[in-house]
Amino acid sequence: MLAEVISIGDELTTGQRLDTNSQWLSERLCELGARVLFHSTVADDLEANIRVFREAADRADVVVSTGGLGPTEDDLTRQALTGVLGVELVLDQASLDHIRDLFARFMRDMPERNVVQAMFPAGTRPIFNPAGTAPGIDVEIPRPGRTPCRIFALPGVPAEMREIWQAYVAPAIAATSGGRVIRHRRIKCFGLGESHVEAKLPDLIRRGREPSVGITVSGATITLRITAAGSSSEACLASMEDTVRTIYDCLGEVVFGEEDDELEHAVARLLADEGKTLAVAEWGTGGLVAHWLSDLPEATPLFVGGSVIRNAAALRGLMANADLLLAQHGPASGPVAEAMAAACRANFHADYALAISDFPEFDPKAAEPKRVYYALSSPVATLVRSVPFAGHPSILKVRSAKQALNLVRLALLRQDQAGT
Repeated sequence: MLAEVISIGDELTTGQRLDTNSQWLSERLCELGARVLFHSTVADDLEANIRVFREAADRADVVVSTGGLGPTEDDLTRQALTGVLGVELVLDQASLDHIRDLFARFMRDMPERNVVQAMFPAGTRPIFNPAGTAPGIDVEIPRPGRTPCRIFALPGVPAEMREIWQAYVAPAIAATSGGRVIRHRRIKCFGLGESHVEAKLPDLIRRGREPSVGITVSGATITLRITAAGSSSEACLASMEDTVRTIYDCLGEVVFGEEDDELEHAVARLLADEGKTLAVAEWGTGGLVAHWLSDLPEATPLFVGGSVIRNAAALRGLMANADLLLAQHGPASGPVAEAMAAACRANFHADYALAISDFPEFDPKAAEPKRVYYALSSPVATLVRSVPFAGHPSILKVRSAKQALNLVRLALLRQDQAGT
């Protein structure tokens, strides 16, 4: 079953509002076994709307649109569908009664213009909207020699759209899908580049493979998305198991979690397993690691606090020998990161302390990139690591913060594996 999602509105085509409906609907369609091939976004223009619906009906078996069902002159979905079908708008009395009841419930007079929301292309089915004045429209578009395309036109308000989807649209699509479902499983990785990860996975990221494995990168985190189709969720997940096992076996500690996990979740779990606490001292990352950890409710007893260093004066407040170290090594150096970690652990009385040095000056044309330094202080020793300070400027802070968190994760993981 091929599907298309259409988003309607000038506010979307002009960039004034972000289209989140299409993402949500695409996920739901995939869960029902539909393959979403197209997303279309169209402005409030009648001829353009008619053209988009015609094209979608020709290339997709199921089309779900959002928007354009309001009472104003620029709400054109119902008129566009009449243009596609070659029919007139007709009044649905039950829909009109519901709209009037909603206005009465809020003790407001219903403008005459809202009557248009109870008008439907002849031969189509109204979709009840319990929460709003914009009913949806269920329509089949004939396709000679093929099964009809079914279009579900839904309101653009996300809460109303989702309620109608769950109550009406999803069951309707499921009834025609033959019970086929699609499920996904996301495995999160950090520490290798995208091409290196792919090279370690023997034949997994191959087109046409079942289950399929896709690879994406966002914020320096790599996500492996496994997709399987089957008669049930359980069957899909079972068919993924060999692939999942291969990924874990091939990538080892590069894998840090699944689904919505981020590195801070992995670090929090490892700290909880040990019953240990962590503090951070950040210079170049400006408190980003502390922000991530502070946002985790489960990290509340584990993350005891942090220091954000912006200049030499702030560094003096963290440790007594700041001026000497800065004079000898500079702010972007291993000795400074090491001293920051030790001072942070002592100041916050934490079991572990992570420190991130200042960032070196960024020079994309340098033959050899400069480095950023991290240190992790524990009761046993202090680890100091550095990585090249390279890449697009927009990602450097996020990547550096994740590299620092990954130092903590790997140290805790390897210590746990060693049984110490």
